[in-house]
Amino acid sequence: MSRLALVLFIFIGATVAGCLVVAALVLGHDSVAALLGAVGAGVVIAAAASWLAARRLIGT
Repeated sequence: MSRLALVLFIFIGATVAGCLVVAALVLGHDSVAALLGAVGAGVVIAAAASWLAARRLIGT
């Protein structure tokens, strides 16, 4: 399951982090700290989402 979760994380992580960065920029938060915070939050959310998706795809 770890390989599947890693592959899913590559795609889910880029998507979630990108969406959060775009949302931060639209809201006017254009500092480096705000953008890094958005990326960090995206990575954390994507890690959990990819683990759950891999678990559901495998069926355990």
